Amino acid sequence: QVQPVESGGGLVQAGGSLRLSCAASGSSFSGYTTGWFRQAPGKEREFVGGITWTGGSIYYADSVKGRFTISRDNAEKTIYLQMNSLKPEDTAVYYCAADPYGGRRSAAREYGYWGQGTQVTVSS
Repeated sequence: QVQPVESGGGLVQAGGSLRLSCAASGSSFSGYTTGWFRQAPGKEREFVGGITWTGGSIYYADSVKGRFTISRDNAEKTIYLQMNSLKPEDTAVYYCAADPYGGRRSAAREYGYWGQGTQVTVSS
């Protein structure tokens, strides 16, 4: 199994940028579906974007298209979420998730392995 571990959260001003990292502990992400989710207080956990490591397909929620970019390292140990043009409504705890199914998935219930989350706060 793989254990995602997030890092890189923090406080940033609106319009600024932040890059989150998700490292695969215990294994690699090879063959997995991996994704980023976020959850604001009182809100449901929301899909941000994902990548299928077998097919290399990258997909995003409409709310972040054009602003956020997902990438991965060649060792298949880390995925990244580059967040640009941040808005106050992007404030949330951001989670990295993985599942051995490997296909495109955008629902939290479809992921079996989760990181602990990292706080992103965007000030206005």
